Amino acid sequence: MEKEERNSCDDFLSWALPKMNMRRKGFKKVRKQVCKRIRRRMKELDLENYQEYRYYLHDNPQEWGVLDQMTRITISRFFRDKKAWMELGNNLLPPITEKANAYRRNVRCWSAGCASGEEPYSFTILWREKILPAFPDASLELLATDADSHLLKRARQACYGPGSLKEVPRKWKDKAFYRDDSVYCLRDPYCKMADFYQQDIRKEMPDGEFDIVFCKNLVAMYFKKELAVNIFKKISGKMRKGAYLFLGSHEEFPLDEVKNITEFDRGINIYRKE
Repeated sequence: MEKEERNSCDDFLSWALPKMNMRRKGFKKVRKQVCKRIRRRMKELDLENYQEYRYYLHDNPQEWGVLDQMTRITISRFFRDKKAWMELGNNLLPPITEKANAYRRNVRCWSAGCASGEEPYSFTILWREKILPAFPDASLELLATDADSHLLKRARQACYGPGSLKEVPRKWKDKAFYRDDSVYCLRDPYCKMADFYQQDIRKEMPDGEFDIVFCKNLVAMYFKKELAVNIFKKISGKMRKGAYLFLGSHEEFPLDEVKNITEFDRGINIYRKE
């Protein structure tokens, strides 16, 4: 029965995801999470199987928006891909900050697909503990966007289970968080440095240019190549000359299609705008 259920969901995803401009391959490791959500939704609609859900989607086009929400993957933690964060803090961010100071402007950072906030808050911790001691007059503008309003609400609350903090250095953890029952909550100086906005990267992006863009485990992972290339071209237009783009450790950037972005360090998946 379990195998039959798995194959039915796999067949459904193989049919539905391409219609949504998404890559079936990107969901290989998270299909159980997506299938669980879809089964819950079918139960709400009193549908007995995936074929009936296909018919429902055909007769109710607005349901595709609900299905799109169910395919959003929210796995995250602080300082995920730690080597990339070390490179950013030790070697990339200091000269960016020095240059911004010279031009009397903010360092601008964009976290795209920020989910429940672990990524942008990792940046604020890095900024306060690594950069501000060396550049006390530096200023930061950090924008974090996601399509999911529920995740953004959690991000603004800034409280996390201990598993999300396992890669935060102990000294930084003690300074940046306080314990509240079974969760750790970020202190005000760190959580108030990030501005959160609800945006679907397929439809809109923040205004202005950025020195650093995080777009990890989103565009290259889950969207079909044509859509991904189109989005990356728009992202490159949001990057200053010399700005850095961070992707997830298993993602590939379409270098042949986006000509003004080059590989900076493929080992930790950092790219740069020439």
